Amino acid sequence: MFGSHLSIAGSMVNALLEAEKLTLDTVQVFTKNQQQWKAKPLDPAMVKEWGTEVARLKWSDRIVSHASYLINLASADDELWEKSIALMLDEIERCETLGIRYLVHHPGAAVGQTREEGLARIAKAYKKLFKSTKGYTTVSCLENTAGAGSTLGRSFEELGSLRAMILEQTACPDSRIGYCIDTCHAHAAGYDISTRAGGDAMLGFLDSLCGIANVRVLHLNDSKAPAASNKDRHAHIGEGTIAGGTTPKKLAASGFASVLAHPAFGKVPKIMETPKESAEDGTPMDTINLNRLRSLLPT
Repeated sequence: MFGSHLSIAGSMVNALLEAEKLTLDTVQVFTKNQQQWKAKPLDPAMVKEWGTEVARLKWSDRIVSHASYLINLASADDELWEKSIALMLDEIERCETLGIRYLVHHPGAAVGQTREEGLARIAKAYKKLFKSTKGYTTVSCLENTAGAGSTLGRSFEELGSLRAMILEQTACPDSRIGYCIDTCHAHAAGYDISTRAGGDAMLGFLDSLCGIANVRVLHLNDSKAPAASNKDRHAHIGEGTIAGGTTPKKLAASGFASVLAHPAFGKVPKIMETPKESAEDGTPMDTINLNRLRSLLPT
């Protein structure tokens, strides 16, 4: 189940149509301008059209949204923390209205406080969020990060602790909070997945610390930066430091093969967030990346 993060310019429905044109199985979108704190309410006519197209494609259980990068639920600044909660609430409500199952977001940054204090702030924020959205079906997916500066979520230990804290604070159903695992971020954070053995080891750590069944979304990106660089730089599949080559042999020897061979991920949306550009012959790189990933699926 492969998808890509696609533009909603003109109408959110355009992302669905572009995904279909690219022969994808799903899509990831923003539901608003991710660089703005405020957004116009969703247009009812667009919501209806979106629902019609999602039903036609039979994608009701697989679409992903990415929350605004402005959100920092770990902030020690009360004003920014409250603004972040309000924006996150809007993101959840938009997903619920549109029937988008998964909402991915970066946990936050512990600026001016310890990492433990930052994690506690996120859990406290979720206590408010889930109280306001009781009964909603949208799943919040905590995304692992490359680990630059004070950003939280660079280790699976941290992600596992955070989810446990949220569940304890909110007493919400387990199904409401999961993970999004980004291959580029994992590699940059220090889980070297440039080999099949490294990919297998990373998945072992993930399962023991987070529970692999709680991974609801995957971001499949190669990395321009080396392992343990803490740099979030996405590259095309096979053109970075994870796969190190686009030939079937090179791809099959990388951590991408480990991820795509794991049975737990068969029905998990796998989203490409690689650069939106075309090859010299005009072929969209999304198509080329898709073919490279599909070549790794077990036969």
